[in-house]
Amino acid sequence: MPIKSYLAHPHTGQKEQLVNELTALENCEIIPADNKEVLVLVTDTASDTEDDILKQKIETFKSLKLLALVSGFNTPKK
Repeated sequence: MPIKSYLAHPHTGQKEQLVNELTALENCEIIPADNKEVLVLVTDTASDTEDDILKQKIETFKSLKLLALVSGFNTPKK
């Protein structure tokens, strides 16, 4: 199960739009900063393939300026 955390930087004035787009996705938790134009995004997917698809979807959002991976790990299935 890949679990990753990102800093998501929206284009100027588009923070709420980015929050709305990310909230519509499954397997995502969004934590907006109170004092900056940045979001913490945590993803939790069932497979590497699902994780890749999710990341590709996120990268298509026009409100997204930069997506920076902060931490990620994959728990192998037993």
